[in-house]
Amino acid sequence: MKYLEKIQGLLPLGYLYLIILGLLKESILFYQLGINILKYSSITDILISPIADMASSPILIIIIISVVLFFFIFQVIIIKNREKNWSKKLLGSYKINPESDKKELQKTLIPIFFLLVSIELLALFVGLGIGEGSIIKKRIETQNLKYNYTITSESNEPVDIYMIDINSTYYFYVTKGDKHIKIAPVGKINDLEIISRK
Repeated sequence: MKYLEKIQGLLPLGYLYLIILGLLKESILFYQLGINILKYSSITDILISPIADMASSPILIIIIISVVLFFFIFQVIIIKNREKNWSKKLLGSYKINPESDKKELQKTLIPIFFLLVSIELLALFVGLGIGEGSIIKKRIETQNLKYNYTITSESNEPVDIYMIDINSTYYFYVTKGDKHIKIAPVGKINDLEIISRK
């Protein structure tokens, strides 16, 4: 029960870390496009950014769960095989006494486990921000965009656009034949239609 209570106590810190990672990813992505995303984000956008990222990409959820499971299983294998030479060498390299009992080893390895998971998640989110930002920037420069929405603004003129992102107050998009990113308040767009993907 104490172990579960400790995990429950760490959950808010874990969510705060995910929020920071979501902000970092968005900032890196939009920085490459010349936009300071924090100026266009509300508190709600910041709080839901990690959940929105994970919900929009099931692969990201699978990767995060896989990373956590991998490090957890690795920790269990090390503890079970603490008497073997390879485990003793590995634990010795981290200055951990392999002769400790199971509970003592678990207490020692849990902070290392969380540190490894947090570093892996940091690398994942930063990599996603750099990768997505550079891909979008390159596609805008070469005009190699798949226009995925049609918007109708106050002028009632429908326009095909490539939607970069949407938050609670702004649309970020590129219109067909243009290399400049437009930022439109949600209230200025009358209609948003998904272009059929055949």
